[in-house]
Amino acid sequence: MYHSRLKNILFAVVTSLFAFSLMVYPKAAFESSLTGLNMWWEIVFPSLLPFFIISELLICFGVVRFVGVLLEPVMRPLFRVPGSGGFVWAMGISSGFPAGAKLTARLRQEKEISRIEAERLVAFTNCSNPLFILGAVAVGFFHNAELGVLLAAAHYIGNIFVGFTMRFYGSPEPRPRHIFTPRPENRLIHALNRMHQVRQMDSRPFGQQLGDAVKHSIQTLLMIGGFILLFSVLNRMLTEFHITMFMAAILSTFTTLIGFAQVLIPPFLSGMFEITLGSKLISETSGPGLLEQAVLVSFVLAFNGFSVQAQVASILAETDIRFKPFLFARVLHGFIAAILTIILWKPLYLNQTKGTAVETFASHPSISWMYEAWNHLLSLGALVTFISLIIFIVMHLRSLAQ
Repeated sequence: MYHSRLKNILFAVVTSLFAFSLMVYPKAAFESSLTGLNMWWEIVFPSLLPFFIISELLICFGVVRFVGVLLEPVMRPLFRVPGSGGFVWAMGISSGFPAGAKLTARLRQEKEISRIEAERLVAFTNCSNPLFILGAVAVGFFHNAELGVLLAAAHYIGNIFVGFTMRFYGSPEPRPRHIFTPRPENRLIHALNRMHQVRQMDSRPFGQQLGDAVKHSIQTLLMIGGFILLFSVLNRMLTEFHITMFMAAILSTFTTLIGFAQVLIPPFLSGMFEITLGSKLISETSGPGLLEQAVLVSFVLAFNGFSVQAQVASILAETDIRFKPFLFARVLHGFIAAILTIILWKPLYLNQTKGTAVETFASHPSISWMYEAWNHLLSLGALVTFISLIIFIVMHLRSLAQ
């Protein structure tokens, strides 16, 4: 009782101080909220919406169950999660955060996985997508294509380490009844049967399934947009009240011991709240070496920032999945990614930037398409968001009329 009351008082005080800061610095609050809105409007919404809609439909059609049966022999021994976790992992990497958390929550709501399995799964499936790392961070912020390969390798290899570490989390539990491991020669047939059973259980016509997928996806993205705006303003208010500089002064002693420049601390703290802004500020800091900047950006990308973590917490709140294991995994991933950046610095960056390798590597077709896709996203993102919101409003009004 006392703990609950103290927690409520603390939240009330913090919220009141935040409201007071908005009245003291209204112009800074407006500018920061506009920055967050532009990022959500032009980048986040159009990049995540297709993946969210497709993933919802794949769950309805039983494709996730199909993939789960096929990948059970791989995901179960490596990460102690069902084979359907392989689908969540792939979608999480390709679409970026918080897609991994959303899909994990959906699997838990469908009772495809247990709570412990969901907590293991969400720990390593919520990551940044390659388009953001290679296109926005490496090329857009650092203007250095080769650095993107280093950051991506450290990020995704670190994710694998986190997933393998989290397999030891939780006690052994009985496997769900619907998980049946047939003989290898019957696995494909069994997977097709399971997919058909899931489709039969959902009696909704395709039009209704598509409409529900669009509405649920847009509702989730509206929630994500709210968190982006909130933390963008919060980050700016911490800077205006010099709280960021105060925290930087406290951390300066530790960073000096490990050899990092003190000028990197304020942008690093910004990245702890919002990764896009933090990565941009770190890249613009003059003085420190590129390796120091890369290490801090790797940590920020892996940690996800409090903004993304708040989005994940909101999504997980709809289920019985606990947030603490996810938070632990983010801190662990941050340190692993930072260490891997140092280890891979020479083979993946220095060796690639010698002589004429820079020009050849940077223009290689295997990664150059991501830069073009990023530029197209920036040019068409606002239009996609506007049209999608109009469709959502029309669908919502029609549902209210019925």
